[in-house]
Amino acid sequence: MPAPARLVPLLDQFDFACTRLVQRLAGPFFDSGNGTDLELAPMTDAEYLWEPFPGCWSVRRHADGPGSRADLLIGAGEWGRDGAPQHPTPPPFTTIAWRLSHLSELLTLRADHTAGDHKLSRDDFTTPGDAVGAVAAFQAAAGAWRSALRSVEDDAVLDTVGVSTYPYGSDPEDPFVETVWWANQEVLHHSAEIALLRDLYRETGPGSGI
Repeated sequence: MPAPARLVPLLDQFDFACTRLVQRLAGPFFDSGNGTDLELAPMTDAEYLWEPFPGCWSVRRHADGPGSRADLLIGAGEWGRDGAPQHPTPPPFTTIAWRLSHLSELLTLRADHTAGDHKLSRDDFTTPGDAVGAVAAFQAAAGAWRSALRSVEDDAVLDTVGVSTYPYGSDPEDPFVETVWWANQEVLHHSAEIALLRDLYRETGPGSGI
């Protein structure tokens, strides 16, 4: 079945954003924005976990405990993402690892709370501690969310409140089309942040000579 007409441009935007992000993370090239493909090495583990200065939030081994101003590490497995019941003010600067884990988690959980068992929590998400694992986790999460969106065949569902029961946002009170839009902007704006951090790492990180 074709997707509802209103969903098509949002799906296209999501696909475009995810493709650009994976290219910026994994190489071997990325779109410069003017139609020219630029060579790019895959992100390393050191870059994935790079903290430009002390006090960043990142992903860490549970055995090591949370970072500065964090009260807990969110997630299952060996690694977790820095967090707190109430985010500090001003917000901590977050690493590529933190931002990518956040994106993968929210897409995975939204997929489950839209077309799955509606049971997953942040504590169920496994946070990768390495760059290759993190890119793979994002691709799997993006695929799960896209499958959830493609399960929508009736245009009226887009206006239905509470199609997504994702518990860490306003999804249960929002028309589904707003949830879809919100997920897109999460990918778009965090992708831009991650791309900038890759540029900063290249120019100022270890090995840059600065």
